[in-house]
Amino acid sequence: MSGPIATFTSPDGRTEPIAAGADEDIRDLIVQRAITEAQRCGIPVELVTSGDRGEHRLLIEATGLVSAAPWPADLTDPSQEGKEVSEQAPEQTSSQSSPAPEPRSRTSFIAAPRKEAHPQTGWRGLLARVGIPMTPSREQTARAENARLVSQQWAGCRTIAVVNGKGGVGKTMTTAMIAAIFARYGGGNVLAWDNNDTRGTLGWRTEQGLYDTTIRDLLPAAGELLAPTASVSDITRFVHHQSVDRYDVLRSNPELLATDQRIAQAEFDLLMRVAARYYRIVVFDSGNDESADRWLRMIDSAYQLVIPTITAPESAESAALLLDALRKRDERSRYLADNAVVVVTQQEPASVSRTSGIVRGFTDQVPAVELVPFDPALKSGALRLDGLRPITRDAWVRVAAAVAQGIQGQS
Repeated sequence: MSGPIATFTSPDGRTEPIAAGADEDIRDLIVQRAITEAQRCGIPVELVTSGDRGEHRLLIEATGLVSAAPWPADLTDPSQEGKEVSEQAPEQTSSQSSPAPEPRSRTSFIAAPRKEAHPQTGWRGLLARVGIPMTPSREQTARAENARLVSQQWAGCRTIAVVNGKGGVGKTMTTAMIAAIFARYGGGNVLAWDNNDTRGTLGWRTEQGLYDTTIRDLLPAAGELLAPTASVSDITRFVHHQSVDRYDVLRSNPELLATDQRIAQAEFDLLMRVAARYYRIVVFDSGNDESADRWLRMIDSAYQLVIPTITAPESAESAALLLDALRKRDERSRYLADNAVVVVTQQEPASVSRTSGIVRGFTDQVPAVELVPFDPALKSGALRLDGLRPITRDAWVRVAAAVAQGIQGQS
């Protein structure tokens, strides 16, 4: 057996080629062929495979049961040279007396959970649900891996900064979608923080909780929330829970001018201590003033940068200029820029050439560039994951998975 091609030899010496298609596993095809042969003969057969991954032996019962076959006593180093799949009936045992077998070590009844992926959608999922073994397609395997990445949890709080110095490029939308993905797949404890001096709109596009509070209300209560006697539910008075997407929102006040709600570095650090105590992931929706104390401190506190842009040259140029500026700022900022995730969102059904040109323009600057297709649910109104088209939801899961990979590299 080599790659997707194998030669099957039956007990009577007949041979036939077996080839796996693009979405098929050659090993599954071989086992299924051996089961058919065992059922045809009505007796157990031994399947012996040899090829790129060494030699293996399976015992195939006439009922279709598959188990590991014992190695012959004189075969301690399976040959790696053969390229053929063969099948033979098990050897008959002699009636003469033989030494008593050595006692076997007991196998634990507590088995480790199996991590193999099974198809959940499409015709593969349908066949799997009715008991026909199926191997997931490459697309299904990638989707399962993305789900695994965004559902994992790290020790300690992890922070994600969504940044672009230009307004109207999708920062608020990106913040809400990333927070929703991590919360829905990872089980909550995610905060979307509107880190904006002026006109922060995260509160306008998300649900309001029981209390009409903002970051200005949280700041004077920070000491109480950090006290040893504080309860995990005390934070609820200051954030707005998203009932379906399961994350919380820390709002700014879009009706106040910057002079009324500026936050200094020391105040940001205090708020960050509160957030780190109550949440495992914080996603910052940033403002447009890259010189503001709270903006700079956000960068210093971030584990991962996400830079959104729409399919417009001005927005993409703003994102590229920000990457250039961060690389010149200091070593930490340069690391964040070099490992950023760029999200290109189609606000309208943009032309293929314009979209692909922007995507290509960032591929040599950052390790991950993700494209989010046009979806009318993202243009205005409440931002909810379930309101998106399936293809758009999958795109946001890919974005969050790329972010998770970046965070994982620092764990």
